[in-house]
Amino acid sequence: MYNVMLVDDDYPVLELLIETINWNQLGLNLQSTHENGANALTHALNEMPDILITDIGMPKMNGLELTKRLKELNPNIQVCMLTCHNEFDYAHQALKLNVQDYLLKDTLNPKDLAEVLKKLKQNKESEDQKKIKEFKLESLVERNRESMKRDFIRHTIDQTLYETKSVIDEARSYGLDLTHQTFIPVLCFIQDYRSAKISYHSEDTLLFSIQNVISEVLKKDESTAVHFTFSQKESFLFFPYSATLKSDSYGVTTKCLEKIQRNVFSSLNISLSFIVDKPFDTYHSFKTSLHQLLDSSNQRFYMETCRIEKKRLETKTNESLFEWYDKASNEIRQLILNKDVSEVSPLICKWMNIFKEKKYSSEIVKDWILKLLLDLKVKMKALQFFGTNTSNEILHEEVIGIDSLIELRTWLIHYFEMLLSAVNSTTSKSRRKEVIEACKYVEGNLEKKITLDEVANILYLNPSYFSRLFKKEVGGTFVEYVTKAKMNRAKELLEQTVDSVGKICERLGYDNQSYFIKVFKNYVGVTPIEYRGEKR
Repeated sequence: MYNVMLVDDDYPVLELLIETINWNQLGLNLQSTHENGANALTHALNEMPDILITDIGMPKMNGLELTKRLKELNPNIQVCMLTCHNEFDYAHQALKLNVQDYLLKDTLNPKDLAEVLKKLKQNKESEDQKKIKEFKLESLVERNRESMKRDFIRHTIDQTLYETKSVIDEARSYGLDLTHQTFIPVLCFIQDYRSAKISYHSEDTLLFSIQNVISEVLKKDESTAVHFTFSQKESFLFFPYSATLKSDSYGVTTKCLEKIQRNVFSSLNISLSFIVDKPFDTYHSFKTSLHQLLDSSNQRFYMETCRIEKKRLETKTNESLFEWYDKASNEIRQLILNKDVSEVSPLICKWMNIFKEKKYSSEIVKDWILKLLLDLKVKMKALQFFGTNTSNEILHEEVIGIDSLIELRTWLIHYFEMLLSAVNSTTSKSRRKEVIEACKYVEGNLEKKITLDEVANILYLNPSYFSRLFKKEVGGTFVEYVTKAKMNRAKELLEQTVDSVGKICERLGYDNQSYFIKVFKNYVGVTPIEYRGEKR
């Protein structure tokens, strides 16, 4: 609905137009009325109208001056002028101001003004549609250009491209003059990517948001630095470098990177870190620098949040991490037996500190962790405990996808806290084998419909007897236990995935999304969408 401002020093005319024109029926909102141009201008500075209906001859500020001032502030405002004069000079001045219509008050009919308002509204709608199309086109062009830049970087890294005129020309078209200028290369990467992408509808949206923020910072700084996306997690920045004593290229680069960090974190709540390499001035050194930055996985793994560091040589200890394996395995086994959630964080942090001190290879650390977790699943089965319902393949994918020690620590603490919570919810309340087996079945089949009769049949028990036994041992009904387990899993999926509520509903065996949302709200206190929003 568009806002209309009505300005006329003749109050009866104002009253007539206010009462006789059906503003709502026209799809318009009568924003304000004023008896002189000066008062109207003051109001418009706080709340700009979309359509202006104004008399020409008024005290303090006439309609022509008011229109001129508002057009300067909002060139797209639609204007219709009312006047008692029919002289050519008024009409001529109105035309020069690009006024859309001109009505004589002596012969004014509210129906005529209503028709004018319809036309002005149509003009605004056409302009808005045009703006939307232009914005979409600009976005498409920009995305295509970013895609071409990404392909250029990937081809440079992956293929044996020689320094040809076409390659140099393409680089120059993106702002990299590899024949006359020297650049400082910077690797930019998202820390805790797993958490970052949960807040966005898609990885492309996340990537596009970061690109926009970086572009805005470079534009405001009037920097000639160039930004290239490489992957969902990584991108490159190239800053111009000068070796003269008067210029501090690294200082300028660092200040700009700090601004990018602050802006990305404040607007997107995402942490970026940077690794800065030595300058390059040829295509060959450009390729070499890209490879060196991407090979800095160990440095990246041990970097703290929101850091800017110079590229270092990869140093790895000669000690074997697997010498600690038996000790760690026994400590984790004892953690499970103690079933004390408060012990999780200190134990995980202790091992993270050992990794950081020894600087073990990030690949070896992740292999070591994965082996511990897979072995733990086997041991828990032998102890008649159950673990998470995460398959070995998913477990492997999640651990291998972790890029930093900080992310690994957070993930492991969450993993063991959920594990102990699951163990405590059953073994602390029941020692009956049938109940433990029933709980194991529920945890392993959360993505199915689970009924009391089905589980009782699997345990070779009478359903009524099983229902009474379960309630006596656990303290709640079997249906309540299943609902609680499914809702806890729903919370995990909302926190750890970008799946829609409908998809999560299906994954947990619910046919009706409205019913799932109702059950979730009754259990958690908020809707799934609200819960995900809080966790962002």
